[in-house]
Amino acid sequence: MQEFTDRLDVPTMACIPTQDHGLRKVESIIAAILIFVQISSPLPIVAWDSMSISPAKAVLYSPDTKVPRTGELALRKAIPANTNMKAIQDSLEDISYLLRIPQRKPYGTMEGNVKKALKIAIDEKESILATLPPDLKEKGSTLYASLIDGKGGLQALLQCVKDKDPDKVSVGLASSLDTVAELELLQAPGLSFLLPEQYLKYPRLVGRGIIEFTIERGDGSAFSPEAGGEPRKTATIQVVIDGYSTPLTSGNFAKLVIDGAYDGAKLNLVNQAILSDNKNIGYSLPLEIKPSGQFEPLYRTTLNVQDGELPVLPLSVYGAVAMAHSETSDEYSSPYQFFFYLYDKRSAGLGGLAFDEGQFSVFGYITAGREVLSQIKTGDIIQSAKLVEGRDRLILPDES
Repeated sequence: MQEFTDRLDVPTMACIPTQDHGLRKVESIIAAILIFVQISSPLPIVAWDSMSISPAKAVLYSPDTKVPRTGELALRKAIPANTNMKAIQDSLEDISYLLRIPQRKPYGTMEGNVKKALKIAIDEKESILATLPPDLKEKGSTLYASLIDGKGGLQALLQCVKDKDPDKVSVGLASSLDTVAELELLQAPGLSFLLPEQYLKYPRLVGRGIIEFTIERGDGSAFSPEAGGEPRKTATIQVVIDGYSTPLTSGNFAKLVIDGAYDGAKLNLVNQAILSDNKNIGYSLPLEIKPSGQFEPLYRTTLNVQDGELPVLPLSVYGAVAMAHSETSDEYSSPYQFFFYLYDKRSAGLGGLAFDEGQFSVFGYITAGREVLSQIKTGDIIQSAKLVEGRDRLILPDES
């Protein structure tokens, strides 16, 4: 536990060697000369611009880094689905970033994005519906119709954009994206890749699961009331675990939950995390991280964020759920111990990324009850943990 705590407490500053200071001074002089030249003769300085920062590192330095900032967005992006559906999703997700612009909203660009999504949806209807399993085609067809012409569909979203009402656009966008995600989940009944043979001996989750935690105070006190409610003796947290990106980690966790391993487990508040206590149960699994843009997870390998490697399920989200490291090696996850990550952008690094980004097996996110995290204290207890959805997608070794 101490090792884990130390890993989350990485200093944000480092001493700059003397030669670096001299180099920075030379660069400043060169920059001043270039600015003077640019003002005197405004020409594009392509060579200098390409030397100043690499495309990979630009991900880290940009204040608009497109790393999912909510669990819902990260989970949506992680669904393996029809390429046309992903094109629709990407076009709509871009609107989310455009809505963040504090000044005049680029409604023209937003309108173009919705029209693009709508065109793909209409032109590629057969392709989209063809990827649905036979027993889900009826449900998928209903969702497809809702995506086009429903109350929260693309036609309605297009009108919201034309009305130039950011609040209506935000609500309509969320509704359209929810429908897109539902359709994508129907298109993804299992894993889109084969697991290495040596890992088939472990439990695995071939889709999504939902875990419900009931938390109680260790000292007998109550949790603060919800709006208009009464103080509560227990609080509920709901977590969606993602077997599409982390089948082994999610499978092991789901099996532990089914076996009652976390019932009565104590929680510990450490730097930027709420950590469960440690027990010698479960499987010692290899670190499992799926890089963004890759087809399958990497095993026993961390990501080099400095070189632009980013995970599909980022740690840099308030309410991310991840396994702690094994006590013996960072190439393995703890067989039991997990943590809720309390991401805080004030304690993040360049591009708003956590210092430990790409170092842990993140396998899910809190989707309900995030407000409870700020109230949890060391000594609080998981009264119960239940797998409320996804049992049919959990494959145990003797079922293979």
